[in-house]
Amino acid sequence: MRFTLGMRLRHLLEMLDSEVEAAYRRRGLATYRPRFTPVIRAVDVLGPCSIRKITSHSGMTHSAVSQTVAQMRREGLLHVSAGDDRRERRVALTASARRIVPTLKTQWTATNAAAAELDEELTTPLSVVIEEAIAALEQRSFGTRIAELSFETREESTR
Repeated sequence: MRFTLGMRLRHLLEMLDSEVEAAYRRRGLATYRPRFTPVIRAVDVLGPCSIRKITSHSGMTHSAVSQTVAQMRREGLLHVSAGDDRRERRVALTASARRIVPTLKTQWTATNAAAAELDEELTTPLSVVIEEAIAALEQRSFGTRIAELSFETREESTR
Protein backbone atom coordinates (compact mmCIF):
# COMPACT_ATOMS: atom_id res chain seq x y z
CA MET A 1 0.00 0.00 0.00
CA ARG A 2 1.28 3.44 -0.93
CA PHE A 3 0.98 6.01 1.80
CA THR A 4 -0.54 9.28 0.63
CA LEU A 5 0.42 12.76 1.77
CA GLY A 6 -2.74 13.00 3.88
CA MET A 7 -2.07 9.64 5.54
CA ARG A 8 1.52 10.61 6.37
CA LEU A 9 0.48 14.02 7.74
CA ARG A 10 -2.23 12.46 9.93
CA HIS A 11 0.26 9.90 11.21
CA LEU A 12 2.80 12.62 12.03
CA LEU A 13 0.16 14.74 13.77
CA GLU A 14 -1.06 11.73 15.76
CA MET A 15 2.53 10.98 16.84
CA LEU A 16 3.04 14.58 17.97
CA ASP A 17 -0.38 15.14 19.57
CA SER A 18 -0.43 11.85 21.46
CA GLU A 19 2.92 12.65 23.10
CA VAL A 20 1.91 16.24 23.91
CA GLU A 21 -1.33 14.93 25.41
CA ALA A 22 0.64 12.41 27.49
CA ALA A 23 2.84 15.27 28.75
CA TYR A 24 -0.29 17.15 29.85
CA ARG A 25 -1.51 14.06 31.71
CA ARG A 26 1.85 13.75 33.49
CA ARG A 27 1.39 17.35 34.69
CA GLY A 28 -2.05 16.50 36.10
CA LEU A 29 -4.05 17.96 33.20
CA ALA A 30 -5.94 14.80 32.32
CA THR A 31 -8.75 16.41 30.31
CA TYR A 32 -6.64 19.04 28.52
CA ARG A 33 -6.21 18.51 24.77
CA PRO A 34 -3.57 20.00 22.44
CA ARG A 35 -6.35 21.47 20.28
CA PHE A 36 -7.32 23.71 23.25
CA THR A 37 -3.99 25.53 23.19
CA PRO A 38 -4.64 28.12 20.45
CA VAL A 39 -7.91 29.11 22.15
CA ILE A 40 -6.38 29.35 25.64
CA ARG A 41 -3.44 31.35 24.26
CA ALA A 42 -5.76 33.77 22.44
CA VAL A 43 -8.07 34.38 25.40
CA ASP A 44 -5.11 34.63 27.77
CA VAL A 45 -3.56 37.37 25.60
CA LEU A 46 -6.74 39.16 24.47
CA GLY A 47 -8.88 38.71 27.56
CA PRO A 48 -12.59 37.99 27.13
CA CYS A 49 -13.27 38.23 23.41
CA SER A 50 -15.38 37.06 20.51
CA ILE A 51 -14.95 33.84 18.58
CA ARG A 52 -14.05 36.01 15.58
CA LYS A 53 -11.11 37.53 17.51
CA ILE A 54 -9.97 34.08 18.65
CA THR A 55 -10.14 32.91 15.02
CA SER A 56 -8.05 35.85 13.86
CA HIS A 57 -5.49 35.49 16.66
CA SER A 58 -5.15 31.70 16.46
CA GLY A 59 -5.19 31.09 12.72
CA MET A 60 -7.89 28.45 13.22
CA THR A 61 -11.07 28.42 11.17
CA HIS A 62 -14.26 29.87 12.66
CA SER A 63 -15.82 26.41 12.66
CA ALA A 64 -12.84 24.83 14.45
CA VAL A 65 -12.83 27.60 17.07
CA SER A 66 -16.59 27.23 17.65
CA GLN A 67 -16.29 23.46 18.08
CA THR A 68 -13.25 23.76 20.34
CA VAL A 69 -14.90 26.47 22.46
CA ALA A 70 -17.97 24.24 22.92
CA GLN A 71 -15.78 21.33 24.03
CA MET A 72 -13.74 23.54 26.37
CA ARG A 73 -16.95 24.95 27.84
CA ARG A 74 -18.10 21.42 28.65
CA GLU A 75 -14.70 20.79 30.29
CA GLY A 76 -15.20 23.88 32.47
CA LEU A 77 -12.32 25.84 30.94
CA LEU A 78 -14.33 28.59 29.25
CA HIS A 79 -17.32 30.73 30.07
CA VAL A 80 -19.37 31.87 27.08
CA SER A 81 -21.82 34.76 27.31
CA ALA A 82 -23.72 37.04 24.97
CA GLY A 83 -21.61 39.86 23.55
CA ASP A 84 -22.58 43.46 22.90
CA ASP A 85 -24.17 42.33 19.67
CA ARG A 86 -26.68 39.48 20.18
CA ARG A 87 -25.09 37.56 17.31
CA GLU A 88 -21.70 37.62 19.02
CA ARG A 89 -20.56 35.43 21.91
CA ARG A 90 -17.86 36.50 24.38
CA VAL A 91 -15.46 33.84 25.51
CA ALA A 92 -13.58 34.08 28.81
CA LEU A 93 -11.34 31.79 30.81
CA THR A 94 -12.94 30.26 33.89
CA ALA A 95 -11.18 30.33 37.26
CA SER A 96 -10.17 26.70 36.63
CA ALA A 97 -8.53 27.64 33.34
CA ARG A 98 -6.72 30.63 34.86
CA ARG A 99 -5.29 28.33 37.55
CA ILE A 100 -3.75 25.97 35.00
CA VAL A 101 -2.35 28.64 32.66
CA PRO A 102 1.05 28.78 34.46
CA THR A 103 1.40 24.99 34.13
CA LEU A 104 0.36 25.20 30.49
CA LYS A 105 2.93 27.91 29.77
CA THR A 106 5.66 25.71 31.27
CA GLN A 107 4.50 22.81 29.11
CA TRP A 108 4.32 24.99 25.99
CA THR A 109 7.92 26.10 26.55
CA ALA A 110 9.04 22.46 26.82
CA THR A 111 6.99 21.48 23.76
CA ASN A 112 8.46 24.32 21.68
CA ALA A 113 11.98 23.33 22.79
CA ALA A 114 11.29 19.72 21.75
CA ALA A 115 10.00 20.95 18.37
CA ALA A 116 13.15 23.02 17.88
CA GLU A 117 15.26 19.96 18.73
CA LEU A 118 13.33 17.89 16.19
CA ASP A 119 13.88 20.61 13.56
CA GLU A 120 17.64 20.41 14.20
CA GLU A 121 17.64 16.67 13.50
CA LEU A 122 15.96 17.00 10.11
CA THR A 123 17.65 17.79 6.81
CA THR A 124 15.04 20.52 6.33
CA PRO A 125 13.34 21.84 9.48
CA LEU A 126 9.72 20.73 9.66
CA SER A 127 8.70 24.23 10.74
CA VAL A 128 10.21 25.65 7.52
CA VAL A 129 8.51 23.06 5.32
CA ILE A 130 5.16 23.74 7.00
CA GLU A 131 5.50 27.52 6.54
CA GLU A 132 6.46 27.03 2.89
CA ALA A 133 3.50 24.70 2.32
CA ILE A 134 1.08 27.16 3.94
CA ALA A 135 2.43 30.03 1.84
CA ALA A 136 2.18 27.99 -1.36
CA LEU A 137 -1.39 26.91 -0.55
CA GLU A 138 -2.37 30.50 0.24
CA GLN A 139 -1.17 31.40 -3.27
CA ARG A 140 -2.95 28.47 -4.92
CA SER A 141 -5.21 26.24 -2.84
CA PHE A 142 -5.00 22.49 -2.79
CA GLY A 143 -8.56 22.36 -4.09
CA THR A 144 -7.56 24.45 -7.10
CA ARG A 145 -4.61 22.16 -7.73
CA ILE A 146 -6.86 19.08 -7.57
CA ALA A 147 -9.45 20.64 -9.84
CA GLU A 148 -6.84 21.68 -12.40
CA LEU A 149 -5.29 18.24 -12.44
CA SER A 150 -8.70 16.54 -12.58
CA PHE A 151 -9.58 18.70 -15.58
CA GLU A 152 -6.29 17.87 -17.30
CA THR A 153 -6.88 14.17 -16.68
CA ARG A 154 -10.40 14.41 -18.19
CA GLU A 155 -8.98 16.28 -21.19
CA GLU A 156 -6.37 13.59 -21.77
CA SER A 157 -8.87 10.75 -21.42
CA THR A 158 -11.18 12.27 -24.06
CA ARG A 159 -8.42 12.55 -26.67
